[in-house]
Amino acid sequence: MTAQSGTVPHVVALDLAGRTALVTGGGSGIGRACALRLAAAGATVVVVDRDLGAAQRVADETGGRAVGVDLAEPGAVERLDAGVDVVVNNAGLQHVAPVPEFPAERFAYIQKVMVEAPFLIIRRALPHMYARGWGRVVNISSVHGLRASAYKSAYVAAKHALEGLSKVVALEGAAHGVTANCINPAYVRTPLVEGQIAAQAASHGIPESEVVEKIMLARAAIKRLIEPAEVAELMAYLCSPAAAFITGTSIAVDGGWTAN
Repeated sequence: MTAQSGTVPHVVALDLAGRTALVTGGGSGIGRACALRLAAAGATVVVVDRDLGAAQRVADETGGRAVGVDLAEPGAVERLDAGVDVVVNNAGLQHVAPVPEFPAERFAYIQKVMVEAPFLIIRRALPHMYARGWGRVVNISSVHGLRASAYKSAYVAAKHALEGLSKVVALEGAAHGVTANCINPAYVRTPLVEGQIAAQAASHGIPESEVVEKIMLARAAIKRLIEPAEVAELMAYLCSPAAAFITGTSIAVDGGWTAN
């Protein structure tokens, strides 16, 4: 596959007919790719996104249902389906600033979306999964759940917290046929990453044209952005029978970043 290609073949044999999957941040990027992959496996997909229009477009593609909600709002999670068999916690956002200048309210908002909401979603879904004796929780973490970068205190803190939550769910869910794992991509070709370029350029004092090469890909051995469909195919594997013994772990999709 070339760096320009967004097409990734479905190599995982996965049958989710009769299952329901919930994907947050499903309106674009990794979330959209995961929703499409789950639908291709036969699941009914609930596409959750702050942008209802984007969620609806993906729901139309997948034959699923769209929910427009800001996960940071009080009571937002109660509006989501609890009877789901697969949860993909993907919603996230970024703010780039040095710690002394990082807005406290922005830090808190990021924790609500990326830590508190996944906890509440999993908490609501587990009784259904336990009752059926099967469930899959796939948390889209980041290489920043394993490593830190300057100017990203809220994002790094949130992803590290998600890693811990995922491990606890794995320990508690094992006896009930439920697995929980993190996928840890480096920079993926998504609107979130594209939106970081100007902020990274300002923080590091370099031109925007140099951000991808000098900042985003500096620590990776493979010098390209990851395609969302590559992350989605790994997600599909974690939902397959072959992955039933994989739980409580974090799988880096980082082009060698964490090999350093």
